Amino acid sequence: MPRIGTSDLTVFPLALGGNVFGWTADEQTSHRVLDAYTGAGGDFVDSADVYSAWAPGNSGGESERVIGSWLRASGKRDDVVIATKVSQHPEFQGLSASNVAAAARASLERLGTDRIDLYYAHFDDESTPLEETVRAFDQLVREGLVRYTAISNYSRERAQEWIRIADEHGLAKPVAIQPHYNLVTREPYESDIAPLAAAEHLGVVPYFALAAGFLTGKYRSEEDFAGKDREGQVSGYFSDEGLAVVDALDTIGREHGVEIATVALAWLQAQPDVVAPIASARNTDQLPALLASAELELSAEELRTLSDASAKVPAAR
Repeated sequence: MPRIGTSDLTVFPLALGGNVFGWTADEQTSHRVLDAYTGAGGDFVDSADVYSAWAPGNSGGESERVIGSWLRASGKRDDVVIATKVSQHPEFQGLSASNVAAAARASLERLGTDRIDLYYAHFDDESTPLEETVRAFDQLVREGLVRYTAISNYSRERAQEWIRIADEHGLAKPVAIQPHYNLVTREPYESDIAPLAAAEHLGVVPYFALAAGFLTGKYRSEEDFAGKDREGQVSGYFSDEGLAVVDALDTIGREHGVEIATVALAWLQAQPDVVAPIASARNTDQLPALLASAELELSAEELRTLSDASAKVPAAR
């Protein structure tokens, strides 16, 4: 069980993404997915207050509400690590001190819990002085509403400044960083963020670990994702070089008797400082391939083959 940075949180090496809860997975289906994930040993659930405001009829907070109803029904609050994020909810935009405080309390209410284990600044808010944001997160920790703080989608420079402010004033430091990172999107993470994560002992929790489903192998032509919920996301990953990565994953997967997605997640899990990639499942049928990544150990040659193939992929559009 890897540890999240310098925290005392040890977690299953695959985080279950909550972005689909209340969007492509209804409440009942989401509960079944959560039951199956935790039943297999999983204990790390990732959400955000904005999930899924983009869906017609939704206003944000749907994912947290679904997770909250599952926590009440299952009684498993003390068995799972809950991560959520602030800055993008339509009613709680930005990272001012007042907004962070209000958004955290709204998330706690939706989740039906008295603490958030890992609370992320979802996106940087350069309109708010960074020290104000850092102090706001620290205050939540002091009040016992948040156990540990974290950052997502921050540049190296801004992340370094956050840490400098925390060090200088004795405030809570982030223990994790959540970057966009997968086999077809390795930059700017590897050049900019990875050295910072190593130097500051930040746990890395990559999102879009399966490139919106592209690295499952189900999108082999543009017709495969035309009109689908994730069409806009998948199209940014689609290229001949990306398909070559999928082919390499397929070859290695066949040798191990596992799915393409399993190999893609195992490659991420083998990267330095990565604690747990985030992957979502809209139904229980999709879970076994994700969970199997926790047990798959790729050889040095297999890791090199995948890295070499992915190095040829053009920057995501």
